[in-house]
Amino acid sequence: MTRPAGLIRAGFPYVKTIGSFTKTSIPFDLALGQEGRIYVICSGNSGPISIIDLDDGDHGAFGAPDFGFRYPNHKCKPGNQDWPVRDGAILRPCQIIVDKNELVYVSDEGADRISIFNRQGEFLGKWGEHGSGDGQINRPAGIAFDADENMYLVDTLNHRVQKFTKDGRFLGKWGTFGNGDGEFNMPWGIAIDELGDIYVADWRNDRVQKFDSNMNFIFKFGKSGSGDGEFSRPSGIAVDKDGDIYVADTENNRVQLFTQEARFVQQFKGDAIISKSTLDRMFTSNKLSRRLRESGSLDLEKLLGRPRSVRIDDQGHMFIADYECFRIQVYKKHAYPLSEDEIAPPLRSPVLVN
Repeated sequence: MTRPAGLIRAGFPYVKTIGSFTKTSIPFDLALGQEGRIYVICSGNSGPISIIDLDDGDHGAFGAPDFGFRYPNHKCKPGNQDWPVRDGAILRPCQIIVDKNELVYVSDEGADRISIFNRQGEFLGKWGEHGSGDGQINRPAGIAFDADENMYLVDTLNHRVQKFTKDGRFLGKWGTFGNGDGEFNMPWGIAIDELGDIYVADWRNDRVQKFDSNMNFIFKFGKSGSGDGEFSRPSGIAVDKDGDIYVADTENNRVQLFTQEARFVQQFKGDAIISKSTLDRMFTSNKLSRRLRESGSLDLEKLLGRPRSVRIDDQGHMFIADYECFRIQVYKKHAYPLSEDEIAPPLRSPVLVN
């Protein structure tokens, strides 16, 4: 698919809120499956993986939490007992993706592994080994598939990205600790566009780096701060079919949108209304919860709370994992593609024209 030469951006309005404290408690990330299924990884009481849909339907949960299990010895103080993380359990989920067959892959930074499930929640297998050698990992975070369904894994505490087959065979790596081009400081999120280019949210460096499919550096953007195009701990990242780049700017409590050339377009700070599932729960819970809601500030209730992830579907919906607010906020892009014959060449000093 050829990218447009330009876009008429008609707007990016808020659509709805889905999820609730009991269904999507502390959501880290989400993956978009077939037939409208949305897989949400959570670290709260709702369990590691909840399945919902755009109408806020509840389709169950899977991936038993390993509450009460300690970290492996390499992450504990000397003398602590080493408890294994059970097969099918998830200690500290970080990101989730699905393949073409809708098998579900979850990065577990607590267990240093990838766990694999089918869409019914049956555990199929795992891979990953703690360490710093080729194919070893230390706190896996972002994961993404390329067109051949090879997995790119952000190896956070090794300050690099590694490439694997889906079943965990090591294929390559790049990156070292630092702040230069191609260097990382605790990277977190990753996305791969339809051209094969790779985008990495460089968490502690407060920037995004872009690479080609051969792992060659292309460009970077962002710096520490709270202004337009600045970041405070960028985490999840996504790229849509137009090449637009979305970054979950976690500590600034927002998502930022950029063009494919990394020009800032707009920010999203939250517009949530109460979700259907939350409203249903309020009318079956005690009266105190309704009093607290009635007394609250809607200006605060609507805002994002340290969003960890952003995902885009084929219809232009943007899904934001609203981490501290136990919900998913959904927006919809409205833009009209332009060919080269329909738009003037780029301007040296562009201004917005109504």
